[in-house]
Amino acid sequence: MNTQVCIIGAGPAGLLLGHLLRAEGIECVVLERQTGDYVLGRIRAGVLETITVDLMERLGLDGRMKEEGLWHDGFNLADGERLIRIDMADLVGSRVMVYGQTEITRDLMDACEERDLEVIYEAQDVTLHDVEGDAPYVTYSKDGAEYRIDCRMIAGCDGFYGPSRQAIPASVGKEYERVYPFGWLGILADVPPCNHELIYANHERGFALASMRSTTRSRYYIDVPLTEKIEDWPDERVWDELAVRLGAEAAESMVRGPSIEKSIAPLRSYVFAPMRHGSLMLCGDAAHIVPPTGAKGLNLAASDVHYAAEALTALFKHADNDAVVRYSDKALARVWKSERFSWSLTNLMHRFPEDGPFERAMQVAELDYIANSRAAQTSIAENYVGLKV
Repeated sequence: MNTQVCIIGAGPAGLLLGHLLRAEGIECVVLERQTGDYVLGRIRAGVLETITVDLMERLGLDGRMKEEGLWHDGFNLADGERLIRIDMADLVGSRVMVYGQTEITRDLMDACEERDLEVIYEAQDVTLHDVEGDAPYVTYSKDGAEYRIDCRMIAGCDGFYGPSRQAIPASVGKEYERVYPFGWLGILADVPPCNHELIYANHERGFALASMRSTTRSRYYIDVPLTEKIEDWPDERVWDELAVRLGAEAAESMVRGPSIEKSIAPLRSYVFAPMRHGSLMLCGDAAHIVPPTGAKGLNLAASDVHYAAEALTALFKHADNDAVVRYSDKALARVWKSERFSWSLTNLMHRFPEDGPFERAMQVAELDYIANSRAAQTSIAENYVGLKV
């Protein structure tokens, strides 16, 4: 098979890039190791920046999102005694959309046949070849047969553990990483949220987050040591802990119910640079991971895809290879700013095992400063809604 771009990974990043390229008349094929049902079964983020909403609008795939998604003008930081509301609409004239990553993936999947985007699921043993040159190719196996895709460019949208980043020699790339000493225990339940906006809470017992996927489905998190096991956290224990950490006001409005999904996710900050090597471009989790504090993961992938689609369009429609060369620097500039915000918010809202009275006093002072400073709130709001691309 021959195509212009081979995209590895059919999550939201790979599908979004595929649709943007097809809209420009660029040939592409998407390879995915899992089944479509498995991809849709991944429970992920649900807060969308303007860049992500805008890309769906540009593709004309925003209909269901606009009907079912929830616009949020603000969110809250809780310090154990009060809710500090960050009014994004007032502070920076923008807002975010709450709409599950699974739903975006479904919208993108459903449009593939109509938009002539070919996706090959259950592609095993995906291997990238000759990425340093102008004629790379990808091999894979499916149903006992071996296949090869020849292309001009490869886009690695295959997540942290995919083969794309591994195709870049260690002598070329550099890794930056911060592993956090806790994970987020998340619970998803078909109950109305305890607040119409998100609450990030810093409590003496640890961090908590009250979020939602809709007006009838809620997503809650607490941080736990990495040694904890999910079987030691029955639903009632999770609800009890949330009620304490989120505070009396949230607890009073909290509706409890059986979990439909529960898991513990480790937290890390990670960046791989460069995000391009030869004819290979990395997008999303293949190049960077952010802690979920601040809801940047999916949105960073969307901004990568925006830059990648621009560069590939310039290459194939205007023979502008310089746009591909510039891709990594453009993408990384936004990646590092988002990494900084997620890292700083994680440090502000979590209790670290090594922290003593001084570190706690600094958190108290910072939260008090934010509560009483419009400038501080504006900075947080500007980063939360997403920096310009």
